[in-house]
Amino acid sequence: MAVPTSRQSHIDWCLRSLGDPVIEINVDDDQLEDRVDESLEYFREYHSEATMRGFLKHQVTATDISNEFITIADNIIQVSRLFPIEAHGGGTTNFFDIKYQMMLNDMTSIHGTMGNLAYYEMMQQYLSLIDMRLNGQPQVTFVRKKNRLYIHGDFADGDIVEGKYLVAEVYTTNATADSAGDNNGYQSIWNDLWLKEYTTALFKRQWGQNLIKFEGMTLPGGVTLNGRQIYDDSLQDIERLRERIRLEFEMPAEMFVGESYGT
Repeated sequence: MAVPTSRQSHIDWCLRSLGDPVIEINVDDDQLEDRVDESLEYFREYHSEATMRGFLKHQVTATDISNEFITIADNIIQVSRLFPIEAHGGGTTNFFDIKYQMMLNDMTSIHGTMGNLAYYEMMQQYLSLIDMRLNGQPQVTFVRKKNRLYIHGDFADGDIVEGKYLVAEVYTTNATADSAGDNNGYQSIWNDLWLKEYTTALFKRQWGQNLIKFEGMTLPGGVTLNGRQIYDDSLQDIERLRERIRLEFEMPAEMFVGESYGT
């Protein structure tokens, strides 16, 4: 059995599943390409294996401050959180700052307990809790269709200044096919069972749509086209596969804690 490793071999596999070349599949090449793009888009949107967790480091520019948003890359599909603007472990130089005083007390306690790492870890968690209570998490809104990350309040308050680095936890898609038909080094996607079945169902739907206009027409040899049945069967396949991906492969909603809008 030929294992699909490219866009074209993926198309060929799906056509064979429908009966090609024994049965003529009445779908134009451009229609096949459109249905593959549609299948990939749904795969990227809901399949956990199409995304990868990573971190975005961005140096703030004067344009960012003027716009009050940050422009990010197209392959980022979700921003789950923005790390605090000031980390609790460094940058605290004010002698009267509560965290500075607690860290001094922390270091004294460590020397007094012969380097008790368990106590140190507990104190670090406590400092993190104080940091969360006093400063909170930066509130962000990610507008995916415009590739914009809005950070609420911090620009106006002057907390974000030019030259400072921001770090965000993001999810990027690794299932984007280029115009040449390969998949940017991620060829194994073409052999994904769910994707093959879903693309086949979309091909089947397109085939049925094309044949519906000839409903009831009798061909030489007494063969009658039944495009409506093919179309209806494909809708059932599509619904079943969409339910499966949402139940078995979709990433849990709690992974995405930042607000996100499509427009």
